[in-house]
Amino acid sequence: MHDEVRGTAEGPRSVERFLDAVTGASIIGSEVFASDAILDATTPDWRFTIRGGEGIESEFATWYADPGTFESLRRVPVEGGELIEFVLDWVEDSGPHRCHQMHLLQVDGDGLITRDTAFCGGRWDSDRMAEMARAAESG
Repeated sequence: MHDEVRGTAEGPRSVERFLDAVTGASIIGSEVFASDAILDATTPDWRFTIRGGEGIESEFATWYADPGTFESLRRVPVEGGELIEFVLDWVEDSGPHRCHQMHLLQVDGDGLITRDTAFCGGRWDSDRMAEMARAAESG
């Protein structure tokens, strides 16, 4: 299933390139982040900040190390940027994996991402996905 909502605008080109880099496992060198960009990330049981486009690329290279596809993608234009929410599926160590994330992206006048406030629900392997499916069926 691919459920995409773009809102009324297609969005900044850097956001398009960011999404392509996520699914293509090609975030290093994507040049979507300003040199002084800030990542404010919340992951399961942790929150951290990274300053600088290269550092953000390096971090995201670990998050998006394998090519994937969006199970769902929602894009909402906001003043100065875009809010994106997605469920990403990929294969890692010969098995399916999934994550659910939301990114509030601020973009500068040059079209580069200057701030990413990111929320990630974690990485789920096939065993965890099966457990969640069983819980949904019984709930």
